[in-house]
Amino acid sequence: MSGGVGPACDITLPKDELHEPHLPPAAAAKNKLPPPPPPRFLTFRQLNALAVVIVLSASGMVALEDSAFVLFSILYIYFIAKVAFPSTSTSPHPDLPLFTNKNTLLTLHTSLGSIIGLFLPIAYIFEGIYEGDKEGIKAAAPHVFLLASQVFMEGVSYWAGYSIPIRVLVPVVYNGMRMFSILEWVRSEVTKEVGVGYGGGGRRLYVGRGLAVANMAFWSFNLFGFLLPFCLPKAFKMYYGKDSNSKFKD
Repeated sequence: MSGGVGPACDITLPKDELHEPHLPPAAAAKNKLPPPPPPRFLTFRQLNALAVVIVLSASGMVALEDSAFVLFSILYIYFIAKVAFPSTSTSPHPDLPLFTNKNTLLTLHTSLGSIIGLFLPIAYIFEGIYEGDKEGIKAAAPHVFLLASQVFMEGVSYWAGYSIPIRVLVPVVYNGMRMFSILEWVRSEVTKEVGVGYGGGGRRLYVGRGLAVANMAFWSFNLFGFLLPFCLPKAFKMYYGKDSNSKFKD
């Protein structure tokens, strides 16, 4: 995911992507390889994200404005992908990602985002259903819904062959929107009192607060310390060819 669940800007080369070996000109003419197949649309990761989106939408825990935002983002991203930043690649694959899969820190960043942003909040929501904590799951659900939608849209942007600025703008837009839902989550958790107005004991109260604050800290850094100052400028440089001689092997 990008800067988000994988940092939201394609930090790894897709496993389905094949690379043509470097051959001398004469050998290349004799051994012309067929073009690699296009990337798969619905990977296991995108299917899981789509399942989370559908379940939360059907549960009634997601506000209408969040669902409307996702629908609007699909149309808007498609529009600017065709009008403002059309793909410059002539192959069935989109442009190269910003980073290779050799950067350990970015891999850790991706894993941490998945754990903090998706896995733990989903477990928190399921436990809240069992404990009867309606307010807790109601506050956490919008963030999980938007993050799962982001993961799915990142996959769509790659599969559709969108240019690198679009594939970075997807996590930027969704991360910015999620800051509002996370802020509401933090407010909801901080104003709770044990046994007043919701189910669950003191342990769940402190877990919810810690999880909400951890998400606020992580995604604030992801947006303001990684995506906006680093990923977005680099994506524009790649797109406009200012670093055409660079391999971008960070």
